[in-house]
Amino acid sequence: MKSLVALLLALAASAASAATWPAGPDGAPMSFQQALARAADGDTIELAPGTYKGQVGVVAQRRLTIRGVGERPVFDADGAHAEGKAIWVVRDGDITIENVEFRGARVPDGNGAALRFEKGRLLLRRCRLVDNQNGLLTGNDSAAELVIQDSEFARAPQVEGSLPHLLYAGRIGRLEVTGSRFHQGFEGHLIKSRARTTHLAYNLIVDGEGGGASYEIDLANGGDALIVGNIVAQSRQTQNPVVIAYGAEGRVWERNRLLLSHNTLVSDFPLAWFLRAWPDKLGAGTTIRAVNNLTVGAGLFALGASGDFDGNRWSFASALEGPGALAFELARDSRLRGSAEDPRTLAGDESLPTAEFSLPIGTRPLASPAAWSPGALQR
Repeated sequence: MKSLVALLLALAASAASAATWPAGPDGAPMSFQQALARAADGDTIELAPGTYKGQVGVVAQRRLTIRGVGERPVFDADGAHAEGKAIWVVRDGDITIENVEFRGARVPDGNGAALRFEKGRLLLRRCRLVDNQNGLLTGNDSAAELVIQDSEFARAPQVEGSLPHLLYAGRIGRLEVTGSRFHQGFEGHLIKSRARTTHLAYNLIVDGEGGGASYEIDLANGGDALIVGNIVAQSRQTQNPVVIAYGAEGRVWERNRLLLSHNTLVSDFPLAWFLRAWPDKLGAGTTIRAVNNLTVGAGLFALGASGDFDGNRWSFASALEGPGALAFELARDSRLRGSAEDPRTLAGDESLPTAEFSLPIGTRPLASPAAWSPGALQR
């Protein structure tokens, strides 16, 4: 009891002593770099609206919150970089970044990022990463956790042979992405993850007009992957017919399991491969389960995936309200509406969607309908 009281008192004292450091794009009351240098563990940096040119930095605190206040501030690399890596490098610790836009990351070796996350835990919320060599790039620390909520990753630079990824998670412990949008890739992937656990839920991963990504989702080393309630769409200009890839680069983790539930998978390519898996590269015990997904367009899904597939449906794009306008719900008169079973009866509680992606960014709660429809949207 005494130790608990001491811990609570210590936490209270820490909270009471935490400081807030305001920064502005014109250096008043201070620049971001000055605020970053002054901030101690547990502090908050608040960023006024505006464009911060060349204000790069290394976040070395153990605990820190950096948030934009009001209209989202924009960090334009403007030719600068931290350590030849990124606009901001997140070294280690428990860091939260909210309501900030990053653009224009370029470094000499061509592998720059808006954010380079090396260790610890990073929460990215309501941020926008645009026109960067990589949007967000992590290290390979197996204990690291990256959580992304309600954020946008867009417009990879169109430099042939550079393979930019909008999001690239290395061999970290956990990647979790919800309510976020990914679009307009080029040659690289929209999302690439080598994480032990990858959880993608209720996102809009749609390459869109002008997009020329390779895979939309690449789970290169398998791992424990849960993909629920996402809208994933491949453009006609794709660099690869595969939409979701699992295990192409071989085994790293002990547990290798892929569960796909209630996703809407769309392709404008002449013949798509909606899911391609390499269980032979991941070893014994690898499981693949796909339930109540909706595939739209010409292509293959279950063929060659070596898994269990139930309740999945196929349709033409005409069965959707208007995919060109990002309206991916089934048309009101579609015979597919209400044609699916409760996903829990097929694949357990993890397969149950509890939200849907909501334009322009974010999610809305989803109550279990009287009759389920295949795909990501029940409305």
